[in-house]
Amino acid sequence: MSGAEPKIRKRQSMRRKDALDLLTESSKKLGMLSAHKIEEAETIEGVKIFLLDNIIQLFEKDDDIFPTLLCPCIEKFPAVIVDMGAIPFICKGADVMAPGIKEITKDFTEGTLVIIRDINHKKALAVGKALKSSEEINSSKKGKVIQNLHYIGDKIWVAKT
Repeated sequence: MSGAEPKIRKRQSMRRKDALDLLTESSKKLGMLSAHKIEEAETIEGVKIFLLDNIIQLFEKDDDIFPTLLCPCIEKFPAVIVDMGAIPFICKGADVMAPGIKEITKDFTEGTLVIIRDINHKKALAVGKALKSSEEINSSKKGKVIQNLHYIGDKIWVAKT
């Protein structure tokens, strides 16, 4: 697989003011973030990513900043535990459907960032945005409930620094 992984391009250190603004805004939404070195780059597909101390920890989508699966801040977010049948679909970018959810760790509202985890090992598989509240998910048990923003195996995950 060496050589087949997408590389990042346009990698450059951020100006001190821009880096401070990014950390301040991201910390409000994601919890306290810190880094000695902050760089911005793009994947070959044009997705803007941010490297904090050489690790891709943030990405931009629709003019909003989200954490990657490598960001330590994901541990503070609510999680949904999905059954084994849903995992292959989620790891190919599919949104999460209510019947695949077996457990919700913390209550959340619509629009909240949610981490999708597997039922066996509780490993983070994806970062998503809730399309319904946890209460609505538990009561309806049907339909699309979490939009998949970033997942294991996507272009951000396989980007090499």
